Amino acid sequence: MPSLQSLLDQVESATNEIVELEQSLVRIPSVNTGFMPTGNETAVAEFARDWLDEEGFSSEILARDPDRGNIVSVYPSENDDTRLMLMSHTDVVPVEDASKWNWDPFAAEISEGRVYGRGASDCKALLTCQLMAMAIMKRSGVILNQGLRLVSGADEEHGGRWGFGWLAEKHPDALQAQFAVNEGGGTPVEIGNSLTYLLGTGEKGRMELHITLRGESAHASVPWTGVNASYRLSRALNAIEAYSPELDTSLAIFDHVSSFGIEEKPSPLNIERIISEMNETSPRLGSLLRALSRMVLTPTMVSGGIKSNSVPEEIKLTCDIRTLPFQDETYVRKQLDQAFEGIEGLEYDIDYMSVPNSSDFDTELAESIRKAQAAAVSREDIQWIPAISNGFTDSRFTRNLGIVTYGFTGSHPDDDPMLSRAHGTDESVGIASLISGTRSMLAIAYDLCGAR
Repeated sequence: MPSLQSLLDQVESATNEIVELEQSLVRIPSVNTGFMPTGNETAVAEFARDWLDEEGFSSEILARDPDRGNIVSVYPSENDDTRLMLMSHTDVVPVEDASKWNWDPFAAEISEGRVYGRGASDCKALLTCQLMAMAIMKRSGVILNQGLRLVSGADEEHGGRWGFGWLAEKHPDALQAQFAVNEGGGTPVEIGNSLTYLLGTGEKGRMELHITLRGESAHASVPWTGVNASYRLSRALNAIEAYSPELDTSLAIFDHVSSFGIEEKPSPLNIERIISEMNETSPRLGSLLRALSRMVLTPTMVSGGIKSNSVPEEIKLTCDIRTLPFQDETYVRKQLDQAFEGIEGLEYDIDYMSVPNSSDFDTELAESIRKAQAAAVSREDIQWIPAISNGFTDSRFTRNLGIVTYGFTGSHPDDDPMLSRAHGTDESVGIASLISGTRSMLAIAYDLCGAR
């Protein structure tokens, strides 16, 4: 049987191949606008299928819509029951203004040890690592006692209705597994000589808030004969900007902040000061603590008006809401009613995109991840903290199926997470993280699936 170390060494030797695979995936513009027709994820699924076919794997593409395929590939094993599922997604968010990028968003150019492009970080890097981990084991003749499968889904960026959500409903057998590893965690935080990884054990909830602001139309030359919905929009935006969320420090991560050199126990009374101090030494951690200590309400899209010389009668405002695990719709509505009190002509409705979800922190998968990352980055001094992701992922679907699921990508501690810029301008991934991520995915599968 090939030793784990020999396989990890092969990952280092395959650096060029790993980078080229990442580039090939990024160069497929599988952009998900959220409005059909969109996505083009089938092109990525077909590429992965053909790539896996050359490695000797059989795969299938399951699709609710022909252009929005989900790929499922199973590693041969002695036992048909799947022990571990490697999860990722193939869609990417749109590029708002390509002129602001220093690199072509879909050219996958390399600069200073990083691959740049939309989806380079979210989430084609993880798919690259998982594909290569499976291939290296297969090339080395590794036999698994228990099942391993790879599933990469469509539509993660807009709710999973064509991806994992649809698979969970229509093809739950394709997701059958005891454990799963997905995006949504694994951030390294190094303060002084201390290295800590945030293991993604759960996620905040997400709602879309749809606000309608109504006025009365009129000719723009005599606007006083109508009621301009724009001014009501202004009042709504001012109310959102002034919104002061309740502070809460009850999540498990706040019980572990001493690992970051925070000497006092966080509370609603001191959390703002702690965050301010943390922003000086670790801005990403400060940002995470801010997100996990409150509900977040963010205006994102505005539409309205029918003509430049007409007073707009109706304007629509869309907002993103991220809730803590115990903040249900009743709580959110109470917060909104207080924030918008006194604004005439305002109505709203809520679309629940993702319910808060989590897996236990003390599991066999968590222990396997600890061992795998220690081997992947050659560090035995890593501390681990359970963290709730401020975003949502497809993990909510697998957790609902009873699958213990963690967010963990195996990022390298020397790769500054702030440079990934997921969903932002000049999104990128460090080549060091592609290598350590591949090593980590391989080590987790090797351990959990009983390699021989």
